[in-house]
Amino acid sequence: MRVSAPNLYRMINHFKVNVSDNPLPEGSSPSIPGYLQATYWWAYIHPRGVRIFERQWLVNLILWGNYRRLCDAVLHGYGQDICGRTLQIACAYGNLTPRLSENIGAEGALEVIDILPIQLSNLARKLPKISSVKLHCMDSTSLIFPDHHFERALLFFLLHEQPLDARIKTLAEAVRVIRPGGTLTIVDYAGPGWLNPLRYVMAPILALLEPFARELWYEEVVAWLPQNANVAVHKKQRFFGGLYQIITLEIGSAAVK
Repeated sequence: MRVSAPNLYRMINHFKVNVSDNPLPEGSSPSIPGYLQATYWWAYIHPRGVRIFERQWLVNLILWGNYRRLCDAVLHGYGQDICGRTLQIACAYGNLTPRLSENIGAEGALEVIDILPIQLSNLARKLPKISSVKLHCMDSTSLIFPDHHFERALLFFLLHEQPLDARIKTLAEAVRVIRPGGTLTIVDYAGPGWLNPLRYVMAPILALLEPFARELWYEEVVAWLPQNANVAVHKKQRFFGGLYQIITLEIGSAAVK
């Protein structure tokens, strides 16, 4: 089944309403950034959007059949019986988090933050009834965790949804809360090769629906890290003709390469 950009645009407008029609509990969450309300309300904030996009086949379709492959690569990198504290920064549609939670060992812990209560509620429904995963309503640009609190953190298709200032703050906060020797794993878009036909298909789709995403085509993620960050690129992988990337950063190692 194929969903073209015009059809997806019509799907969005089919349930278009004012964001204020989706009330969130007052005082229970950080303020929703303006860019998120203006650009992504239809995908993440409105309840009908959450119901539509929380479909495994649709998430896989949006990533051109690469969702499981990317998730598998992340989980393979973490291994089984994960020890220590793991932080997932922002919820994700699909079964990534339930699968990740299954790999957390007896001496490990998984915590997930998101700025939207509706996304946390949606994730809670996907987790086992008896689960030790901790969910926090929190802004990725201002994490309420102490320094060096986690062994690892994961950013799964978040950075491309943020304007530059928010992206820089999110990366700085992620680096701050990871202990020396820990890792930050980033999964997101990248610049596809010139011979990849999807380069020319995705350009108008991203321009329409993901206005900040193409910045990842032309800039390396490490360029947005804090200048004084003691971080090294441990591993970098490209997928699907370069359209997607997984970067593993090691915190407290040599300088950025």
